[in-house]
Amino acid sequence: MPQPKHTQAHLSRTVPKDQSEFFKKRTRDSMEYYMGAKLLEVGVNPKNTVYRWTSEIKGSQEVITVSAYWGDSREKLEASE
Repeated sequence: MPQPKHTQAHLSRTVPKDQSEFFKKRTRDSMEYYMGAKLLEVGVNPKNTVYRWTSEIKGSQEVITVSAYWGDSREKLEASE
């Protein structure tokens, strides 16, 4: 029986909460670049992908997560927004 195809991916990084916006932006940019490269590896065109960011404070740390959606997941996300 074939595995269902994935239509979303998530990547998180933890940074110090008080880190400057410059460094947080650099972290987000590198995460998006890495995510795009990984999507290409598995045959997903990053241009057909939408990204959403979340940030969660945990004590003195901030957890930054990028989520990529394509195919069915992208359609559902865009329909709900």
